[in-house]
Amino acid sequence: MVREIMKDPFFLGQKSEPATKEDRTIGRDLMDTLQAHRDGCVGMAANMIGIRKNIIIVNMGIMDMVMFNPRILSAKKPFETEEGCLSLTGVRKTTRYEEIEVEFRDMDWKLQRRAFTGWTAQIIQHEVDHCNGIVI
Repeated sequence: MVREIMKDPFFLGQKSEPATKEDRTIGRDLMDTLQAHRDGCVGMAANMIGIRKNIIIVNMGIMDMVMFNPRILSAKKPFETEEGCLSLTGVRKTTRYEEIEVEFRDMDWKLQRRAFTGWTAQIIQHEVDHCNGIVI
């Protein structure tokens, strides 16, 4: 189901609750909502659709990946950048990392541990910030 985009900074500034296996329907809602906003969005966190759960979706070029309870285990090669957000107006400066390693559960609830680089790593970091209540 396509959900409305949350724009309330107070709500977005709250830390998300851990996701459970029963929250996989939220992952499907994130897929539908990202698809509906494909022209201006490359990733989302569940709080962006009004649900305070630790779930993100990231466009990886040819596919979208939903991550439940993503946790960044390591980050290397910092760089300064500016980012926009569908939930917020304008762009903001931030520090991101070129290489990250992330642990998460996939849509089948299997534990994954993967390395990401470049643009995909940047999107993941932005969405994980959302889950942590960090509004940039």
